Amino acid sequence: MTSTTTPSDDRAPGRTRMLVLLAAAELLGMSVWFSANAVAPQLAARWHLSAGQAGALTTAVQLGFVAGTALAALFNLADLVPMRAYFALAALFAALANAALVVAPGYGVALATRFATGCALAGVYPPGMKMISTWYRRSRGLAIGTVVGALAAGKGLPYLLHAIGGAPLATVVLGASAAAALAAVLVGALYHDGPFPFPRRAFTWRLVATVVHHRATRLAIAGYLGHMWELYAMWTWVPAFLAASVALSGGAAAAHASSVPLMSFGVLAAGGAGCVWGGWWARRVGYARVVTVSMAVSAVCAIVIGLTFGASPWLVATAVWVWGFFVVSDSAQFSAMVTESAPPHAVGTALTLQTSLGFLLTMVTIQGVPPIVDAVGWRGAFPVLALGPVAGILAIARLGAGGDAQPSRSVSRNASP
Repeated sequence: MTSTTTPSDDRAPGRTRMLVLLAAAELLGMSVWFSANAVAPQLAARWHLSAGQAGALTTAVQLGFVAGTALAALFNLADLVPMRAYFALAALFAALANAALVVAPGYGVALATRFATGCALAGVYPPGMKMISTWYRRSRGLAIGTVVGALAAGKGLPYLLHAIGGAPLATVVLGASAAAALAAVLVGALYHDGPFPFPRRAFTWRLVATVVHHRATRLAIAGYLGHMWELYAMWTWVPAFLAASVALSGGAAAAHASSVPLMSFGVLAAGGAGCVWGGWWARRVGYARVVTVSMAVSAVCAIVIGLTFGASPWLVATAVWVWGFFVVSDSAQFSAMVTESAPPHAVGTALTLQTSLGFLLTMVTIQGVPPIVDAVGWRGAFPVLALGPVAGILAIARLGAGGDAQPSRSVSRNASP
């Protein structure tokens, strides 16, 4: 007589190997996100772009990502196409779309290539979190935090490439594309789903009203929107802040100008470490405390970072690295909060709505920073970003005050697939 058992979370064979595989794939695959931002000065010189136009190259990626996630949700691609094939094809398309930037004849075509890149990344970013979740239950918050940390660091790879010997535009862009193509090969050849598959939870417009009227889900999404108000604007414009600060410091410090790409990579690498820390700490204190502390520290950084402008380059770099650590350390935990707050039959719709609204909101602040810089300078550019975390903290406080928050020490252990 035989019996079938489901592997426990601690004994699922191969889960660590899959975590390493997916973390590496996300790190490589997401390298194309900021490839244009890493070489923005060269692109601006080539096409005589203003700061706002240069920022729009990143905004186009955001818009493409929103369109890609919406299409994937409407056509239920994650259920119709095996996740391994979906991820691999999307990463390969992202590599090709990103590489097209090198031969773009003008700014308009460049925007189109960035939009296509973002659209393709919708098949890399969210599926990667879902894929690792099939391998983890009790430790899902830490696992997702690790994957999100890897993709955050991966977004900094173009800056690292640019920092190595002052690599030219084509080397940076094509290097990022090669990394994304390698991600496609790794997942296509080596990944398979784990023992905790997800039930089908398709997006449907009929459930949007359910999500909006569900208090706990609405507040969890509101907290996420506060986080996103700050995140991508910070990531987009801190490299320019660093470059302007180093130039202002003058004298011997000007020798550090060549280190600005490396400093910029450090911001995103610090964010990768922050995501892992957030996942680890959430297991002990719960999602709500992690996101509240992260947003509080990040808001303080946004307010005071301008005081370091023009100081020693490594002092400024250290300050923005601290900001980089906390600005994204709560990211994965917001997704986990939504999965546990939403009605079970509306989880897919809630996550799609959260992602779409969040990335649409990033366009406001990405495009909003350059006019502020023109008006008041870099010292006053970032305090407006603190409004997002403050609003997010208030939303999460209301979530707890209404009795909707999960118990602080059990929430991440009881996550259901």
